[in-house]
Amino acid sequence: MGLAAALEKLVPVLLAFGAGALLARRKIIPAEASKVFADYAFLFAVPCYLFGNIYASDLGALFDWRAIGGYAAAAALAVLAVALAAAAYGVREPRAVALRVMAGVQVNTAYFAVPVFITFFGTAAPIFPVLLFQVCVLSLVVIAIMELGRTGPGAGGPGQRLARAVGASLVTPLVLACNAGILLNLLSVHLPKVLLDGAAFVGDSASPVALFALGLHLGGQGLDVRGTSREEMALVAFKCLGFPLLTWAVCGALFGVGGQWLTYLVLIAAMPTPQNLFVFAQRYDVGVDLSASLVIKSSVVSLLLLPLWLQAVV
Repeated sequence: MGLAAALEKLVPVLLAFGAGALLARRKIIPAEASKVFADYAFLFAVPCYLFGNIYASDLGALFDWRAIGGYAAAAALAVLAVALAAAAYGVREPRAVALRVMAGVQVNTAYFAVPVFITFFGTAAPIFPVLLFQVCVLSLVVIAIMELGRTGPGAGGPGQRLARAVGASLVTPLVLACNAGILLNLLSVHLPKVLLDGAAFVGDSASPVALFALGLHLGGQGLDVRGTSREEMALVAFKCLGFPLLTWAVCGALFGVGGQWLTYLVLIAAMPTPQNLFVFAQRYDVGVDLSASLVIKSSVVSLLLLPLWLQAVV
């Protein structure tokens, strides 16, 4: 895909994202409304999209175990690299390290990857396996570290905190929708067409609404470039450049992944830091300002680099 074609494909993304940012900056729509749009996308529209598409997918083609294994290996190396870099920078507290690992390795699937893949490829199906790996493995580890580090009244013992971590990671709407789609697909359960059509109707709104919500959020927060610390620059650079290049090398050279799957995995790795980073930071009271800054700046950088990644890998 040439640069001109990539930019042309990017127009719907920029339209939805830019409209949200502009309306928030002009205070026509309050930036606080981004939470309503984001909740609709995260809790309802994206799960509907995921459920309907997984239910109708060929799971044998969808779950390419070599590709998934390669991505998992790249993610493991990225986790190690970020953790070592954080320690070298003087960050030793486990929850602070876990937050930085999440910022550098996890990707924004619901609000960024899904709409981008739908726009460019007509489907977000390749994201499903990575989404499950991210939520059921990476997020579980991060939440477990956060929960085990909690103190004060109501924290409970280590067993209770670990159980909370497992429960919190497995009962999100995205995971429930994916697992329900997989289970009903495997059992060959017939669902009424009207139900699937309804899920598709709602799911079609996931892409523009998620991008609009992200634009509202970023438009309201603003972008303080001058106040960017060296640590922020390093984490954003690793997330938007280092991790996708590492994924390209590990999946392509070590695991022999090629063709469309290599394209999909590199683009997924190039997606920005997830908004959940800020949610976790607020919930566990660790690195709140850093997490907000990383979500905003990685989203902007990722959007700017998207045409170049598309030209390089597509």
